Amino acid sequence: MKFNPNSTFLYLVATIVIVFVIAQSLFFLIRAYKRARVIGMDMKQIRKTIISSAIFTIAPAVSILLGIVTLSKFLGLPLPWIRLSIIGAITYELPAATSTASALKASLSETITDPKVYAAIAWVMTLGIMPSIVLVPILLKRIQKGILSIKNKDGKWGDLFITAMFLGMISAFLGMVFANVRNGLAGWIPIFVLLCSALLMGICGLFVKVFKMNWLQNYALPISMLGAMGFAVVITPMIIK
Repeated sequence: MKFNPNSTFLYLVATIVIVFVIAQSLFFLIRAYKRARVIGMDMKQIRKTIISSAIFTIAPAVSILLGIVTLSKFLGLPLPWIRLSIIGAITYELPAATSTASALKASLSETITDPKVYAAIAWVMTLGIMPSIVLVPILLKRIQKGILSIKNKDGKWGDLFITAMFLGMISAFLGMVFANVRNGLAGWIPIFVLLCSALLMGICGLFVKVFKMNWLQNYALPISMLGAMGFAVVITPMIIK
């Protein structure tokens, strides 16, 4: 009997886990909303924050959906569905799965039916993310205390430090962008998409600075991400024929 990564049992497990996560999110959202009303917070501002936060999640959700579709080609749907619905780190999950499959010489164009290969990929994806789960509660307070100390001494330097940390985190994934530049024009697609996203972000920044459209600050990132995704969908078939 062959292993089936799309078995009813795995779908049932995935459904239970995801329903639990959604229920947990709704529970704390409702409690926070009620608590805000009790302590007299501005409910108009609270509702505005909820709406802007919901809109902000659209772009990451689209990228996560694309990641699920990509991984489901060889891992089936339940495992990517669970992983990306809970963690949502497509920049980690996809490289972890594909690199493990490549190391085990498993085809990425066919559904995996070898339980050992499937289990190895699942373990790598799980164990690789564990340090972030364990280290955050241990080190978060120390990191926050250090950042607050820097900001209290010099607010401008503190802002620059946080920006530098964010850019450093992003730079860790630039290797994926430039990995295939030697493979011809097709290898430059990620760079074209990156430049398109940067251009859209610059345009949004221009509208905020010049035309004083401050409301656009909350939507600049989703606009640049969705625009870059749309650009990738258009440009990829034109280059890869």
